[in-house]
Amino acid sequence: MASNRHLGRIIALQTLYEVEFRGESGDSDVNLAEVLARNISRYQKAVDDKDFIERLVNGVTKEETKLDDVLRPIAPEWPIEQIARMDRVVLRIGLYELLYEKDVPPKVVINEAVELAKSFGGDNSSKFINGVLGTVLRQHESSDNEPKTTKKGTSHEKAKTDSGD
Repeated sequence: MASNRHLGRIIALQTLYEVEFRGESGDSDVNLAEVLARNISRYQKAVDDKDFIERLVNGVTKEETKLDDVLRPIAPEWPIEQIARMDRVVLRIGLYELLYEKDVPPKVVINEAVELAKSFGGDNSSKFINGVLGTVLRQHESSDNEPKTTKKGTSHEKAKTDSGD
């Protein structure tokens, strides 16, 4: 199934890249569902987890603005609009998986994104992707380890102590 998911990520990458390219080129007839169905059908004998591909493509598309908002402060010297389209799509897929696909270990997500960048990106794409997604993972892990705060800004542990619990 692992290699099948790798192929699924490639199909998602092809679909998202094509839709973005055609949309930015002024093709008003581009239809995400049609492009996705065509790309999946090309590999129908090798793909058995179509739901995964559809979740990736539809999730990245739905959450694109949020994903870009997470990416912007991590690489401020590289505005999202100026990142090579292939790298931008790989970053969005990787970030979506890190944030929303909890059944895939984070290091696997980053490794898969790096492999996509090596296969389809430029000479330095894999290092860039690895650095950005690694930073996201470290920030996400460190925020998970911090005490959760209440509306008043105090930690739950402190609030429990203060209330006598």
